[in-house]
Amino acid sequence: MKTKTNYIKASSYEAKKGEVQKVLLLYSGGLDTSVMLKWIQDQYKAQVVALTLDIGQQKDDLAAIAKKALTFGAVEAITLDCKEEFADDFLAKGIKANAHYQGNYHLSTPMGRAIVAKVAVEMAKKYGADAIAHGCTGKGNDQVRIEGYALTLNPKIKIIAPVREWGMDRNDEIAYAQKYGIPVPASIDFPYSVDDNMWGMTWEGGEIEDPGVISPIEKFLTTYTLAQNAPNEPELVKLTFEKGIPVALNGQAMSLATLIGKLNVIAGAHGVGVVHMVEDRLVGVKDVGVYELPAAHVIIEAHKALEKYVSTQKLNQLKDETDIKWGYLCYSAMWYDPVMQSINAFNDFVNQKVTGEVTVKLLKGKADVVAMKSPYGLAHTSFTNTDGYKFNVNASAGFIEIYSLQMKLARLAEAEAKRVNQVGK
Repeated sequence: MKTKTNYIKASSYEAKKGEVQKVLLLYSGGLDTSVMLKWIQDQYKAQVVALTLDIGQQKDDLAAIAKKALTFGAVEAITLDCKEEFADDFLAKGIKANAHYQGNYHLSTPMGRAIVAKVAVEMAKKYGADAIAHGCTGKGNDQVRIEGYALTLNPKIKIIAPVREWGMDRNDEIAYAQKYGIPVPASIDFPYSVDDNMWGMTWEGGEIEDPGVISPIEKFLTTYTLAQNAPNEPELVKLTFEKGIPVALNGQAMSLATLIGKLNVIAGAHGVGVVHMVEDRLVGVKDVGVYELPAAHVIIEAHKALEKYVSTQKLNQLKDETDIKWGYLCYSAMWYDPVMQSINAFNDFVNQKVTGEVTVKLLKGKADVVAMKSPYGLAHTSFTNTDGYKFNVNASAGFIEIYSLQMKLARLAEAEAKRVNQVGK
């Protein structure tokens, strides 16, 4: 079992052994953080406070996680209910931005890391911790997000990243856990790991990481129904939006966090929101992942359709461009940068009119928007008079002549140039 590495701490914010007395550990109860709870105590001779955020995990047993932290040496195990804050202050911004990255990955982990880092800085101050420790790998995006956000919110905080330090691979960690009797959810036969919150579950490890192998999703996607096993009959769900945010599900008003949780169950029963993707990681490598995003996918599809319905063509074009930019910035650890605040302000303006009801059909892994109603809808049949908008067809011919003028002139110029060239010969 390897416990040494040639890792050299080059940044001033990285905590050094002997310089910290109390460490706040972002504790999920998974393989990495379960091992590092003991490893930090042994290597840094420091007290460890375990912090677990409830941001709507779809499968975790948070009470069991806290009990486990105390069993294996944490001086305190803090579990904070942050579901409403996560939904209202983070996911709401993602909804208005039609959150996506390089396809239909709706950025559950990047948005989750933004609130985790924020609360970690607050709790480190409250509990007198000298440093924050996390379980992110040295080749992943999350180390950039957690550390960058923590340093932005508290430039004096110290960071410990044991996975960069200890030189253990996955099998070494499992052996370490077995040696000290630490129960972990991973094994050599189950090499998959998941990041879990209400907006989605992101899976990696094992065969998932090989783009040439079909991921055996039946082994690890056990929270919801696989599309092939979903009902053969469709189900309609209605989402009511106010200023870009869903406020009611099937006519029942509820908080955003509650709505997401209920919609996960409904859409998950139809196998909706499973995404296979090869993504460009922030650190420069390509990464294969499988994502379960039932509620997120339905909400984004519904919001995108309603937003397009109430906005002009030019606004929709600009919004498409800024949505892509927002996705890249969110993914790339820029949540607290002024550029994100600026785009969010633009999105707030656009979403002032994203109000109405959207009906989505769920069937065998698909979520299709099939109907919309909005007082701001721009379809000609959405206006109050019985005949709809009085479109003047007499204006069409003149519009066509002017609209196509440059295209026609370019063609004529090309033909004239060819004629002159042939005459010259």
